[in-house]
Amino acid sequence: MKVRTIWVGRTERGFVHDGVDHYLDRVKRTWPVEEVVLPEAGRGDPAHQQRVEAERILAALRPGEKVVVLDERGKLLDSRGFARALGGWRDQGVRQVAFVVGGAYGLDEAVRQRADLILSLSPMTFPHQLVRVLFAEQLYRAAAILQGSPYHH
Repeated sequence: MKVRTIWVGRTERGFVHDGVDHYLDRVKRTWPVEEVVLPEAGRGDPAHQQRVEAERILAALRPGEKVVVLDERGKLLDSRGFARALGGWRDQGVRQVAFVVGGAYGLDEAVRQRADLILSLSPMTFPHQLVRVLFAEQLYRAAAILQGSPYHH
């Protein structure tokens, strides 16, 4: 199974960049990972920015791809539940999963409607840059759980 991360906006340098690289490099031992970085809308009110970024996100998604969007209003899964979801898709023959993190103003409804799963990391709100690090770690943790690694204890 191939994993694609779709981020809106470049990952900031420093600890965010280092953290994402650290965990995605570990994920690559289990699954091929492709990072797709889309430009932020940059100007206009939040609703306009969401719409522009939604068009870019939807254009980046591939036919037949399982799509998971990260949104604070999504489904809460613990780490084992997330691993079970990934393992189930893998076992069902899903070839590619795209994980989408929107820009600073979140995601437009059109992106949520395209999703196969809307996932929340927490009911708390986090900066979209920090979500990348948190998610990359959870993706690695899920791979470790599926492999029976002692990382998740």
